[in-house]
Amino acid sequence: MRNKSAVLHQETAKFITDPIPAGSRHNDKESPSKRGFHLANILGLIFGKQCLFICFVLLTCMTMFPGMTPEAVAHGVTEGDKGYIQESSGTMLLPFVYLGAKHMVTGYDHLLFLFGVIFFLYRLKDVGMYVTLFAVGHSVTLLFGVLMDMGVNAYIIDAIIGFSIVYKALDNMGAYKRWFGFQPSTKIATLIFGLFHGFGLATKILEYNISADGLIPNLFAFNVGVELGQLMGLALILIMMGYWRRSSGFMRHAYTANVVLMMFGFLFVGYQLTGFFNS
Repeated sequence: MRNKSAVLHQETAKFITDPIPAGSRHNDKESPSKRGFHLANILGLIFGKQCLFICFVLLTCMTMFPGMTPEAVAHGVTEGDKGYIQESSGTMLLPFVYLGAKHMVTGYDHLLFLFGVIFFLYRLKDVGMYVTLFAVGHSVTLLFGVLMDMGVNAYIIDAIIGFSIVYKALDNMGAYKRWFGFQPSTKIATLIFGLFHGFGLATKILEYNISADGLIPNLFAFNVGVELGQLMGLALILIMMGYWRRSSGFMRHAYTANVVLMMFGFLFVGYQLTGFFNS
C-alpha cells in the first residue's frame, strides 16, 4: 500500500508541473516559464471541470442564507453555547467537556485539515504521530491564548486555517517537491498549523468573556472535550477512508479528492477575508 502511495505522489506531482506527454513536445527541455504556463493551464482546467459546480453551490448557499456567516462555516460558537459560557461560573467540568467535543465535531475546517493529514497515512502509528502533533499544537495555543488573554482577529485566524487545508492538499499532490526541489517537513507543518488552529479556538473563547471563577479547570475540561471530539471525527474519517482505500477507485480519484479539498480551503480563505474587509 505504501508503494502505491509513493507511486501516486510521483505521478500526481509529475502531472501538476508536466501535463504534456514527452512524445507530444517539440522540445523536451522546456524553460521554467513554459512549464509554469503548463501548470497554470492544467490547474485552470481542473478547477473549471471538477470544482466549479462545488464552488457555485457553496457560494450560493452563503449568499441565500443570511445566517450562514463566516463563523458558521468555520468553528464558531452557537448562540446557545455562547450564552451558557457567559453565564457559567465556578468549576463545571462535564458541560465544558461537552462544549469542547461539540465545538470540534462541528468544526468543518478542523476536520478537513485532519482529512488531508491522514489521507496517505496507512499505519495507525503514523496517524497517531501526526494527530498528536496537531493536538499538541492547538492545545498549547488554546491554553496559552486564553490564560494570557491573547486574542487574534478571528477572520484572519480562520483564513490561515483555511490556508492550512490548501497547503495540505498541495502536499498530498506532491507539489512542493516538484515546484521547489525539496519536500517541507510534514510533521513541522502539522505542528505549526495546529498552533494556528489553537489560536482560533482561544479567540472564540475570549470573545465570550468566560468567567474567571473556575477558569483553569473549565478550560482544561474544554480542551479535553476538543480532543475527544477530534478522536470521534478522526474515527469517522478513518472508517470512511478504510472502505474507500479498499476500492479500486481510490487511486483513480485521490488526486481529484485533493483538488476538491484544496478548493474548500480556498473558499474558507476567501470567505473569511471577505468578512474581515467588510467588518
